[in-house]
Amino acid sequence: MVDRLANSEANTRRISIVENCFGAAGQPLTIPGRVLIGEGVLTKLCRKKPKARQFFLFNDILVYGNIVIQKKKYNKQHIIPLENVTIDSIKDEGDLRNGWLIKTPTKSFAVYAATATEKSEWMNHINKCVTDLLSKSGKTPSNEHAAVWVPDSEATVCMRCQKAKFTPVNRRHHCRKCGFVVCGPCSEKRFLLPSQSSKPVRICDFCYDLLSTGDMATCQPTRSDSYSQSLKSPLNDMSDDDDDDDSSD
Repeated sequence: MVDRLANSEANTRRISIVENCFGAAGQPLTIPGRVLIGEGVLTKLCRKKPKARQFFLFNDILVYGNIVIQKKKYNKQHIIPLENVTIDSIKDEGDLRNGWLIKTPTKSFAVYAATATEKSEWMNHINKCVTDLLSKSGKTPSNEHAAVWVPDSEATVCMRCQKAKFTPVNRRHHCRKCGFVVCGPCSEKRFLLPSQSSKPVRICDFCYDLLSTGDMATCQPTRSDSYSQSLKSPLNDMSDDDDDDDSSD
């Protein structure tokens, strides 16, 4: 089915519409063999709060951006190569339902669909695209992925020292290795994580000590170790960082 659509006028027209919605700031999306599989609005769990984002699934990439005018204009385009993607279902927690993790070596995050059916369709289509890509390339699925950041609002105190309370002055930071929300004194060190950046990035003291001794696997948290447990914490949003989804500490 995908191969038949690859060179169709309808597919070319649909991809062109997506390009136009992102405007000159977006990257060109039309290349030979690329097919737009589907699109829709998903709720992405960002640093400060869940936010609606427009997602486009192609047979080789996943694209998303901020919604400026629905179906007409989007900005802050992000492109994720599917061959590096793995996905995991998330159990429903309160108001956050029908979710799953999108994990890659450079960035990982949670998204939520409006219904269980929509979640199933998204996950099935993504898995099929990834499987087809890996089958054609002969590559193996990626075992390395960046940590999913715990949202700012899910930590009232540092998740490492368990003492420092966050205030507008005592800001939240994120360890790039484990994804925990930590205080400044617990995350003063930097370490080079080549899959995430060409420069050393902020990590917590706990992960730094393990990485320095070569015990990298130990400081890579499981979802039950960080993300899912954080959803059960009391809500408290006192971070003064801008929510850019990606780069702020």
